[in-house]
Amino acid sequence: MGSNHREKIVISVGGSLIVPNGGIDTGFLIKFNKFIRARLAENKNRQFFLIVGGGTTTRHYQDAAREVIGNKLTHDDLDWLGIHATRLNAHLIRTIFRDVAHPYILKHYEIIRKVEETVVVGSGWKPGWSTDYCAIMACQDYDVKTVINLSNINQIYSKDPNECNDAKPINKISWKDLRKLVGDKWTPGMHAPFDPIAAKKAQSLGVEAVIINGSNFENLGNYFSGKKFVGTVIG
Repeated sequence: MGSNHREKIVISVGGSLIVPNGGIDTGFLIKFNKFIRARLAENKNRQFFLIVGGGTTTRHYQDAAREVIGNKLTHDDLDWLGIHATRLNAHLIRTIFRDVAHPYILKHYEIIRKVEETVVVGSGWKPGWSTDYCAIMACQDYDVKTVINLSNINQIYSKDPNECNDAKPINKISWKDLRKLVGDKWTPGMHAPFDPIAAKKAQSLGVEAVIINGSNFENLGNYFSGKKFVGTVIG
């Protein structure tokens, strides 16, 4: 492909950062835009794959459907509403990076496009697959070894910190041990630090994941400059 020398980075952008609670967080988007452009400017060989989540847009649409037709909704119905929420958010991100972004949103991960642009934006795929899984699929399709998972948590904990006082932050963990923590099943709207099915796939591909708080850009900058940062490395 002639671009194998590039430093390719997949970033899974949690929907909770873009649409935290009903409204779009333009403050986050302004900072994210500046941050990504600064990382591109300091290294001309970089290529970012930004895989975008649905945030509370998903929940609003799912709740509205439930309110109208009650419990007749299937898992697929709920998932498709979520997928279209990710596509709407992905189009917003692509519009922000329009001068440097690939013209199409990645949304069919069995189709591998030739992508030369420095920013490539991806969305959800099909029912049953989380944004984490789509990020790992992008790693497989474009031969990327690192995925940065931007979410609204600082680190992964040994237990749910909201429920257990003795939950300890984890700096580094193997996929094998992480999978003991999160189990092996995925359910729509699940609040695991990393989707179990995606974890299994990442382990088989030898991909390293970094869980980091997406709203702390100083900390994220530290990660990119190889300095000490707060987060969890899985691999």
